[in-house]
Amino acid sequence: MPVMAIEHRDEDLSGSRFEGVDLSGTRLERVRLKDVAIERANLSGARVRSIYWDGGRIRGIEMRDVEITGELDNVTINGVEVGPLIDAELARRHPEYGLLRPTIAAGFREIWPVVEALWDGTVARARTLEARDPELLHEGVDGEWSFVETLRHLVFATDAWVRRGILGDPSPWDPLDLPWDEMPDTPGVPRDRSVRPTLDDVLALRADRMAGVRALIAHLTDERLAELTAPVEGPGWPPPHAFPVAEPLHVVLNEEWWHRQYAERDLTALAAREGIALDMKEPR
Repeated sequence: MPVMAIEHRDEDLSGSRFEGVDLSGTRLERVRLKDVAIERANLSGARVRSIYWDGGRIRGIEMRDVEITGELDNVTINGVEVGPLIDAELARRHPEYGLLRPTIAAGFREIWPVVEALWDGTVARARTLEARDPELLHEGVDGEWSFVETLRHLVFATDAWVRRGILGDPSPWDPLDLPWDEMPDTPGVPRDRSVRPTLDDVLALRADRMAGVRALIAHLTDERLAELTAPVEGPGWPPPHAFPVAEPLHVVLNEEWWHRQYAERDLTALAAREGIALDMKEPR
């Protein structure tokens, strides 16, 4: 018999037992499920997002029509570590993927123009949707960021890891910067999900930030890559730690590549819904 939905907020329910209970449609947010045991459960249609999972075990599972997107390290399925297999397949599909973690300065100078060229193609496809209806670029797909929000997040990533992390600016933010959703509210760091800038406004910011990365990489040396950054005090991201210069640059490359993949996926979905043909050719 259906019962009234119950909300539990900021409670300690550790050690609870749920058996023969229907939790369909339940929302779990900011919960600790460490050492939880789930047995004989139906997870059809479950949506799991922004999860940290270390040391878990899934056994006796029947899985089909499941999409997994994320960072996989030492993940074994039926006795096979899948991370290297996925990396190899990604490199086969996208030749630039194998260049995303350079260890020398010349490697950064090789990959960065490729990243910029790939984004030029993606923006051109976004322009096709914009010509139909500019609001499409403010529309998320399946709960993900819109195209404009994705670009705003990449401005934040560059501000955080290059302008703050490497160059030492304690407050490099633009009002359009967009941190990741789970980042705690931080004094001085903007997070306005309601603002709806034009694509041109955000692209102007992107052009400025990407030019800054380009200039940094142009003068990069192998010795500089190994140097530690000076910790930046005060509220913001990253925290006041010292990093080898290569590390923030790797973060930026990773953000640029993966968020472009997500943007392409969602632009394709929007275009299909609207009956718009997109040119999917990528530069080589």
